[in-house]
Amino acid sequence: MAFTTLISTDALALHVTDRAFVIADCRYNLDNEAWGAQEYAERHIPGAQYVHLGHDLAGTKTGTNGRHPLPDPEALTRTFGRLGIAAGVQVVAYDQDTGMFASRLWWLLRWMGHDAVAVLDGGFAKWIAERRPTASGDERRASRDFEGSPRAAWTMSAEDVAAATRTGGWRLVDARSPERYRGESEPIDRVAGHIPTAVNHFFKWNLDERGTFRTPEEIRRRLEETVGGVPPERIISYCGSGVTACHNLLALEHAGVRGAKLYPGSWSEWSSDPGRPVHTNTETAEHTPKK
Repeated sequence: MAFTTLISTDALALHVTDRAFVIADCRYNLDNEAWGAQEYAERHIPGAQYVHLGHDLAGTKTGTNGRHPLPDPEALTRTFGRLGIAAGVQVVAYDQDTGMFASRLWWLLRWMGHDAVAVLDGGFAKWIAERRPTASGDERRASRDFEGSPRAAWTMSAEDVAAATRTGGWRLVDARSPERYRGESEPIDRVAGHIPTAVNHFFKWNLDERGTFRTPEEIRRRLEETVGGVPPERIISYCGSGVTACHNLLALEHAGVRGAKLYPGSWSEWSSDPGRPVHTNTETAEHTPKK
C-alpha cells in the first residue's frame, strides 16, 4: 500500500535501502538559501537526495507572480526524472522539522499525477532525536523517465481568487501566522494584510507539542471551525508564496478532506498589484484554535 500523506520514522527506517523508495531532503532556510544543501552534505537520511526549494520546486519570478511561482511542468518532469521518480516509486519528502517545505514537494508531485508521495512526520529533527543512522556527502539515483501532467483543476489564479471573493460560496484559508494575517507584521512582502474574505488557519496549528501532525479527527475539527460548511472543492489555500499553503492541503488530505485547491501566487502575488483590495484587520473571521 502506498503512503500518500504522512509516513512515520519507524516506517521509513524499514525502507532506507529499498530501491522502490526515493527519499528527498527538502531542508531550507528562507534567510539563507545555501543552508539546506550545506546541512544535507553534512548529514542526511541515508539514500536521500537534496531538493532545493528555489531551484527545483519553484519557477521563474517575474516580480508579479509571487516569490515561489509554480515551476514549468516540463522543468518539473526533468527534475522528478533526475531524482529517479517514475511510476511505481514511493517518494518520501522531509525537511528540518514541521514539513513546511517537504509539503511543497508532496503537493507538486501529486499535482503532476504522482500520488505515491508522503511527508516524513516530524522531519529530520525527529529522525535525529531517535538516534537513527545518517549519511554524508552527495547521493544520486539513476535517472528515470517521469511521466505526468498538471491537474489543472487543482490551482486557482489571482483572477479566479478575485472572482471567488465576490461571488461567495468559497472559503479562502490563509496559512500564515495570525500577526501576518491581521497585517500587524509583514517581514517578507511589501504589503501587510490578507485577501478579503479570507480566514486564518496558521499551518503550525496542524502540529502537536511534539512537532508531529495531529490526529485526523483533531485536524478535521479545527479546520471545520475555520471553513464552516464549505465543501472541500471550494476551499482555496494560500500563504505568503504558495509553500506553507501546501502544509494545510496536506493536513486536509490527512484528515480525509479532499479536493481543496491551491492559490500558488498567494499573498506575494496578490499584494504585488496595488489595484487588488487588501484587508488589514479582523473584519473577516479568524480562527483561533481551542486548547
